[in-house]
Amino acid sequence: MDIQHRHIEVFRAVMTAGSVTAAAALLHTSQPTLSRDLARLEQLLGYALFERERGRLKATARARALFDAVERSFQGLARVVERAQALGRAEDTELSVLSLPALSHALLPGALAALLAERPEARVSITPAEPPLLDAWMGEQRFDLGLAEQAVPLPGLRVEPLLEADEVAVLPAGHALASRQRLALADFEGRDFISLAEDDPYRREIDARFAAANVTRRLRVQTHSAVAVCEMVRVGLGLAIVNPLTAAACAGAGLVVRPLAVSIPYRVSALIPLHRPAQPLVGELLSRLRSSAPPAASRRSA
Repeated sequence: MDIQHRHIEVFRAVMTAGSVTAAAALLHTSQPTLSRDLARLEQLLGYALFERERGRLKATARARALFDAVERSFQGLARVVERAQALGRAEDTELSVLSLPALSHALLPGALAALLAERPEARVSITPAEPPLLDAWMGEQRFDLGLAEQAVPLPGLRVEPLLEADEVAVLPAGHALASRQRLALADFEGRDFISLAEDDPYRREIDARFAAANVTRRLRVQTHSAVAVCEMVRVGLGLAIVNPLTAAACAGAGLVVRPLAVSIPYRVSALIPLHRPAQPLVGELLSRLRSSAPPAASRRSA
């Protein structure tokens, strides 16, 4: 059976227009040519699609059933064409970002506000994830951009430093240490301390600094979330050391932020897939991320 797209197109035109004459005009062809194509389709199918009554065509039940299938096919094609055309329009630009939850809370909102103010037609999809899932998904080239802390080189990814700052102390507004402009490690001696989870690299570094300074804290609560750490400090459960982005986002309403007398570097890196089609908005968002970082971070931005 050698049915071609032209035969289906002719059949659809006749069904849509209601007559051979109108169908020929619709397809910008002659009536005899269209009649031959329609007759050839019926020959290839082995059954009639139309009954001829007084020079007019009347669709058979088989023709109506076939037309339903043809319409579904053409509607699907129309959606494909519409999608193909939309991909070439600026208003259909979509940027997919995979980010640590802390960065999606404390760094991305300001950068996105700046980006979308200038590119209102753009669309952005943000997915939060923690390592090792974040590293795995970026390695699989699923997203246009990844945002991580202390990123190490991974196959298929380019790691680009985004910003660097120092970890900061957070404490309740009414705490005795809140009057100080800068806190030393010795100031935490014997005080309740809210920690990040034991497997967090910053938790390990902070613990090592206190151990080296021979400072003992009361460690009673720990969590994976820097935002949760800040909220626990806010209600008076203890003091803490967190990244400056989350601290800046949570500051106020009973929570104060103070720099440390020692430097505990905090780094944010961009993960850019090497085997995924380049997304033009990536560079623009990275620029906004650098410029919209809180002062404590931007002073040492990359």
